[in-house]
Parts: sequence; C-alpha cells; structure tokens
Amino acid sequence: MQNGFVERFNGRFRDEFLNETLFSSLTEAREQIRAWQHDDNHHRPHSGIGNISPVEFVARKGLAMRAA
Repeated sequence: MQNGFVERFNGRFRDEFLNETLFSSLTEAREQIRAWQHDDNHHRPHSGIGNISPVEFVARKGLAMRAA
C-alpha cells in the first residue's frame, strides 16, 4: 500500500517545480529547492488544513492549545 500523502506531495513537487526547472549544479538545485520549500510552508495555502499555510496552521494550533 502506498502512502497517499507522500505520493500527492511528490507529484505536486514534480509537476510544479522539478519539471519546470533546469539546474546547472547540485548547489543551485539545493538552493532553489529550499526556496520552494520555504514558499510552500510559509505562503501557499493547503486545502487539507483549511486553505492556510502550514506555518499559520501551527501558529493557530499553538494558540488554541495554550488557551485550553
């Protein structure tokens, strides 16, 4: 059985980033992947967590847990 979450992430990463980007070196690839990862975690809404960014989701969960 495959992990649906991992398969979905890998497909999206491939479609949105790897298929559209050419790298001249491994260092450049690592830098661009880090930038994509930062954008994905800090700015892009994710439908699985209410169309907010993962960083915002964690911040809201932290506030909710402190209030409880």
